[in-house]
Amino acid sequence: MAAAALPLIDRQPGRPWLWALALGLVSATGFQPIGLWPLALLAMGLFTLLVARTASWKQAAWLGWLLGWTHFTLGNVWIADSFTHQAQMPAVLGWLAVPLLAVYLAVYPAIAAGTARLVARHGAGWGFALVFAGTWVVAEWLRSWVFTGYAWNPFAMVLLGGFARPGLAALAPWMGTYALSGVAVFLAAAIVLLLAERRRRTALLVAALILVGMLLPASAPREGTVRLTIAKPVIPQAALNDPRAFEANYQSLARLSPRTDPADTSPRLVLWPESGMADFLQDGYPQRYYDQTTAMGSAEFARRRLGATVGVGSVLLTGGTELEIGTGEDGARRATGARNVVTALAANGEVIDRVAKSHLVPYGEYLPMRALLEPLGLSRLVAGTIDFLPGDGPTTIDLGVLGKVSPQICYEIIFAGQVADRGDRPDYIVNPSSEGWFGGFGPPQFMAQARMRAIEEGLPVLRATNNGISAVIDPRGVVRQHLGRSEEGTIQAVIPPAAPPTLFARLGNVLSLVWAAAFLLAGFVAMRGKAR
Repeated sequence: MAAAALPLIDRQPGRPWLWALALGLVSATGFQPIGLWPLALLAMGLFTLLVARTASWKQAAWLGWLLGWTHFTLGNVWIADSFTHQAQMPAVLGWLAVPLLAVYLAVYPAIAAGTARLVARHGAGWGFALVFAGTWVVAEWLRSWVFTGYAWNPFAMVLLGGFARPGLAALAPWMGTYALSGVAVFLAAAIVLLLAERRRRTALLVAALILVGMLLPASAPREGTVRLTIAKPVIPQAALNDPRAFEANYQSLARLSPRTDPADTSPRLVLWPESGMADFLQDGYPQRYYDQTTAMGSAEFARRRLGATVGVGSVLLTGGTELEIGTGEDGARRATGARNVVTALAANGEVIDRVAKSHLVPYGEYLPMRALLEPLGLSRLVAGTIDFLPGDGPTTIDLGVLGKVSPQICYEIIFAGQVADRGDRPDYIVNPSSEGWFGGFGPPQFMAQARMRAIEEGLPVLRATNNGISAVIDPRGVVRQHLGRSEEGTIQAVIPPAAPPTLFARLGNVLSLVWAAAFLLAGFVAMRGKAR
């Protein structure tokens, strides 16, 4: 493909914008569930050559934006499905929302391409490829935090192997996801540059090495001792917020949570997903809230029932909602906000601890600029009229003999370097999620990003989903057990032990920026050598 496309690019210099649009689409096919990573690498390599041959940084930035627009439109197509699970806005808006979101996200490839062209003024070559890899790392890092961040599908995800092997993502502990994206960009550029220089055998060798890296088996597994049960119901999305279904939803979770041996009372962790359990577990709300959602209208009864459900020796980690109660001008007490939480509950109904989600989904859990957008008819995609409030960031819960856990709720798992408290390292990460409103594309991409967090942090990730992919992922990124979408069942497993803290676990995204600087420095050296 690359060898055939090179002369086509050269013969059509007046249509680089068409190439940028097409290559953006093809580069997104490397993400799950499509997984055509060789095509994605070739597309990115051809785009690197295309940008290197531009006349100015402005043209390079424009081509970067065009690539980004189609790249993010295809990669985020799952967002359109979420509009079909709410009644506040027409579902057709979903198919407008995706390309409109891509208008903004495309700014980051534009920054990477324009800056690389501005810095590397000596035309195409290895120097430019190295500089572009470096600017791509910085652009992805910026995308992860600017305007609260949207770190979905960094290009490094195309280097993640199948469930049984990490692929080239095995390098993530020494560089982090964003730096690994730079490696992916450089490897893609290297193949195309070698073909452009008619060094076909060397290009074939590089391609073969990449293939071997993607297919290498994982290192030897290690086994743990902490017992685990993951309950995976398949509750229709519409039933999650339907009061008539609350008791049936609880019964579904309870039915999937027993021990393999009912007489066993040894320590065990039970995981429930983000949604499905509607009971309020906190005391102090106006009674009408308990009457609407909570078993027997009592938070204490709900806690004791949940503890009895999992049984002696077990600790339940369940998703749920907490309310922020305020007093209105009329003196009435009412909910003014909510928090998406994970609660750790002992068998006697005692709350051990709880953690609130800190990375909230814009338009999902809160409506930005509500005063401006609500009068225009825009609303949240999640049911409810009050916004969710953020928590305090990565928090470690100590569960005693069951170890230390860092809950990362749904969307939070995509943020590299922000899933574990570096001052109180957990033994594992739990990622409760719902995902029934993300269609067919969203859950596999969530799963891939959870695997990347496991690899770079050296921590197992335990996923409990309602209608996504529930799984036990070890620190190598290997999926030990899983239940797929629309597959109801129970995972009975042992939690894999954590690996020693990785370099990334110690340094976080600073490490990726160090690698970005190394790419840029190597690019400057290569360009200087060429100038001589």
